[in-house]
Amino acid sequence: MAEKISEDPLVNAAAAARENALAEYSGFRVGSAVESEDGEIIAGCNIETSTYGLTLCAERVAIFKAVSDGKRNFKRIAVVADTDRLTPPCGSCRQIIWELCGDVPVVMTNLAGKTETIHMRELLPNAFDEKFFK
Repeated sequence: MAEKISEDPLVNAAAAARENALAEYSGFRVGSAVESEDGEIIAGCNIETSTYGLTLCAERVAIFKAVSDGKRNFKRIAVVADTDRLTPPCGSCRQIIWELCGDVPVVMTNLAGKTETIHMRELLPNAFDEKFFK
């Protein structure tokens, strides 16, 4: 298991999940964890394939695991990568986070424990969602 990098259990779960990342092509290992409204923490890692289009980011893996376990309401999400500059979710993940988690805080952390929290509304301004279908 990954060493503890934070006092926040959500961040540590994401760091531990990062250890399981399958990133043999890029070497860019990412872990993520989402906290459900009832306090459960569900983690995921990025999983690469030789056809990058079929690759899944850690954020989507964590969220999809949580949803498949019946979770529908989330408090926040964490992303951990081994970078000096903190790594935000990619565009696809931003859309999934917005639609399935809402305007949650996104906790970005590196392995040195540097952390920044930003809300989804700042990462995905003027988001496309169900309001456009009404």
